[in-house]
Amino acid sequence: MKKERLISSYDEVNDTFVGKIDGKMGYCADYGISEGIFLSIDKDNLPSSVLVDNASEVLNVSKQILENSNVRIGIDCDGICLIFTMFIENLKICSVKCKNEFGIPDIKFEIDSNY
Repeated sequence: MKKERLISSYDEVNDTFVGKIDGKMGYCADYGISEGIFLSIDKDNLPSSVLVDNASEVLNVSKQILENSNVRIGIDCDGICLIFTMFIENLKICSVKCKNEFGIPDIKFEIDSNY
């Protein structure tokens, strides 16, 4: 499993969660993987950031929970399906499975604010 450090922020006014891999600059493509959840990938088709619009509604959690900085995101991909999971304080708040139409290679990827 590949692990990277996550830099995340939550904007309560706009109800937007953003998570970025530390050290990654920019992205090549941005894909909607579920209603309100967007995954950006780099030139090597690897994840670089995550954006969740209307985060409290999409993730079905309070804004107070989203302000917590202890965030972990898992991205598992087998070439056919992509599974996105998100944890705050080790509580799973989101799990999405979608078809991998994004060219992401077979990976098990974790980005963690405590890494």
